[in-house]
Amino acid sequence: MPTPSKPLAGLKVIELGTLIAGPFASRICAEFGAQVIKVESPDGGDPLRKWRKLYEGTSLWWFVQARNKQSLTLNLKHAEGIEVLKKLLADADILIENFRPGVLEKLGLGWDTLHSLNPKLVMVRLSGFGQTGPMKDQPGFGAVGESMGGLRYITGFEDRPPVRTGISIGDSIAALWGVIGALMALRHREVNGGAGQVVDVALYEAIFAMMESMVPEFDVFGFIRERTGNIMPGITPSSIHTSADGKHVQIGANGDAIFKRFMQAIGRQDLADDPTLASNDGRDLRRDELYAVIDRWARSVPLDALLQVLNDAQVPASRIFSAEDMFSDPQFLAREMFLQAKLPDGKPFKMPGIVPKLSATPGSSEWVGPELGAHTEQLLGELGYDAPDIARLRAQGAV
Repeated sequence: MPTPSKPLAGLKVIELGTLIAGPFASRICAEFGAQVIKVESPDGGDPLRKWRKLYEGTSLWWFVQARNKQSLTLNLKHAEGIEVLKKLLADADILIENFRPGVLEKLGLGWDTLHSLNPKLVMVRLSGFGQTGPMKDQPGFGAVGESMGGLRYITGFEDRPPVRTGISIGDSIAALWGVIGALMALRHREVNGGAGQVVDVALYEAIFAMMESMVPEFDVFGFIRERTGNIMPGITPSSIHTSADGKHVQIGANGDAIFKRFMQAIGRQDLADDPTLASNDGRDLRRDELYAVIDRWARSVPLDALLQVLNDAQVPASRIFSAEDMFSDPQFLAREMFLQAKLPDGKPFKMPGIVPKLSATPGSSEWVGPELGAHTEQLLGELGYDAPDIARLRAQGAV
């Protein structure tokens, strides 16, 4: 069980989520000490168990996404399965669910019912479009949220169709908002003497909230931000360049003093001293010229030497890291961003480390994602079911 030194120790979280958004939110809670009980269907469980690269039939992603969680199988189409869930929720602190709006209501588990059952319960609801509005009943994955929320429109090159980011970023951002909302609700409950409440997170709004100055720029100037590839219009220079050995590097030299040091470091004192380039607005007017200069310099220097020049000049820069690059990088290693764990057959493997770093009450990974229903008997026993009761529930298909 979670150790009491973690900041969320003592909290009981029930997860009714599948795939990414809900499970990622509860994973964060589990890493920082909450007891997370993941309720899964007895018929195969979370589909994430079979997503992407499988090891001995189980997704490697699963072992990370479900770490520190307990797996309880319940058939929510069975009346006794619903009764078990209600007993779990009666003393829970947080319920995290990412069903389509209305699903829990059809099961007799809507907010009014749950709030009456447990007035202190915080209910985190993650869905494509939220619990209200004309689109609330439509299905919506993270990709749809990224499209509607504005991210896909601005991602890619101006002369090509929009592209996706390499991960399911919409789901993960929504999960973060869900955790933030849950902690706010707990703060209200515990410090202000309030009751539990609903945290309603829509995937498209989770992305929309990250869109920086998009709204006022359109409202005031009628300006629509478009795809711009690797550069950042209005913030110059900041882009990706290619070294002499064909490696890619991000260089961010858009600060006034940084730009001057950068130009001096690459032998362009004339540009460093040019008064029209002393501030960002002047540099942005000549960005094509500046990017051509930087491109020519980058193509003449191998990556390691290029990074050394930039580091010596204190210019923010980084190679574009692959997973292979990360595994041997001193910064990743010093920050313990790879945790050693074991797969069920004992094979060692690495998992991503814990974020954020807390100095006094850090999170940790105690065990990897469990087998389906691994904790069913234990948890039912804690709820007061004896061995004959559990056997009966199994025979009836409730668990």
